[in-house]
Amino acid sequence: MTVSQITDAYYTTATTVQNVRTSYANNGLEATIRRKKRETPLVPLKVTGDVEAHIVSLACGSSSEGYECWTVHLLADKCVELDYVESLSHMTVARVLKKRI
Repeated sequence: MTVSQITDAYYTTATTVQNVRTSYANNGLEATIRRKKRETPLVPLKVTGDVEAHIVSLACGSSSEGYECWTVHLLADKCVELDYVESLSHMTVARVLKKRI
């Protein structure tokens, strides 16, 4: 088949056909059709389910002394203060709250 016939038959682009052809020529069939295994290990999550639960319970509870309500910065600082995690970004707290509340 020509490249144009392949692109029409498989609804793809000429670039994809060329990439597959090159991969097959360099690496063989198995490497071309199978996904490559990850070389670096996964980074463990800093915020686990327990930490998420603590963040939500803090946010739903009464605010810290001298403040009317919780802010994401205050929640992040309180989680570090209470030793739930070593460090925590306010953006991570915002993401947890957006996902859970």
